[in-house]
Amino acid sequence: MDMATIALVDAVLREGGVRRAATRCGRAPSSVSAAVKRFEQAISMPLFRREETALVVTLEARARAVDVEEATGKITAILEGVGRETTAPVPPIGLVALDRFVRIARSGSIRATAKALGLGQPQLTRQMADLERHLGTRLFERSHGGVLCTPTAERIIPLSEALLDIWARLTHASADRFRRDVATWRLGAVMPLGPESEIARMLAALTANWHRARPRQPLFISSTTADELLVGLRSRRFDAALLDVAEIPADCEGRLVSQTPLVLAGPASALSELGGNLPRLLAACPIAVPSVRSGLRREAARFLDDTLDEAERRRITLVEVDSIPVIINLVRQHGYLSVLPQSSLARVHRPPAMIRLGPAYRQSLTLVWPRGAFAAEIGELMISMMKMSAETRPPAESVPDHRPPNA
Repeated sequence: MDMATIALVDAVLREGGVRRAATRCGRAPSSVSAAVKRFEQAISMPLFRREETALVVTLEARARAVDVEEATGKITAILEGVGRETTAPVPPIGLVALDRFVRIARSGSIRATAKALGLGQPQLTRQMADLERHLGTRLFERSHGGVLCTPTAERIIPLSEALLDIWARLTHASADRFRRDVATWRLGAVMPLGPESEIARMLAALTANWHRARPRQPLFISSTTADELLVGLRSRRFDAALLDVAEIPADCEGRLVSQTPLVLAGPASALSELGGNLPRLLAACPIAVPSVRSGLRREAARFLDDTLDEAERRRITLVEVDSIPVIINLVRQHGYLSVLPQSSLARVHRPPAMIRLGPAYRQSLTLVWPRGAFAAEIGELMISMMKMSAETRPPAESVPDHRPPNA
């Protein structure tokens, strides 16, 4: 790692993007992007994630931003300490060279430092000459007993040590994180509909059973949409994913875990009065639907397409909400309709009225993993752990059946 890279990364974090940082620093965007990649590799941590067309700073990067800013402050102080213009580009001085400078300054001998580091004295001498050239000042004067620090060197020694301490803090955190990541199984899952939902129940059972069976191998579970889970699988951010679709992607292996009947949920008065005429019912109330990136949204869209003709579809009102608990509250408290899993709604306090949509419409949960990157026996173990408490859960409350005309 070098000082110029740290300064560029600090600019990227401050500006929130590579191009804005490149403009601020007077550098080519490709140079700034390369600096970000070097930094990410050095600390084993992504600084950005891509969301559609935009780059977003990761939470981990935000947590480290204070250290990066402090490191840049020390770099600026070092350059001021040697009399360089702070408006000039930061020289590409490696932190290894800076560490060796501090070691020589503290020992008073290039020869002794080279021996302690297992280096040749000429190699270390050349490295210090390069450091002086980049800083534009002399750091050492030769003496009979070794070397003496110049006043400039004396000024920047504590600043250099502080910079090296900050970098050690950053790399130590990343090393700890890397060690945890190597030992951790990472499972991505679609977002549970609430604490009583089938997904939440299965993930809780998996977590508890996994911890008992494999206490030395942590399990990390993260929830997001089906589309983002597939991206995470392909980038190896997840070792496996629990998707709310029945299909197994072509580049993955997996197995269907469960299927839950779907219902049309809404206000009891509307379902009682109009339940026999679904087109009128769907036009009478706004319909809350989840994100298009979810498997549940695909099932809801399929139900609407099967039930309504083109003219009827134009009369309905869809409200997209990327939070299932919010959708449930819209249904329970504000007169909305929605297509949701029966088992999840039946367990909530004061559930809404429901019409079962028939066997053609189900929420499917499928565990998948990349081909050749995840042992099939571990996948089967996860599935068995998810289902371990299946027999003890209470039965779902019965609801009236309704088969749409084209189901």
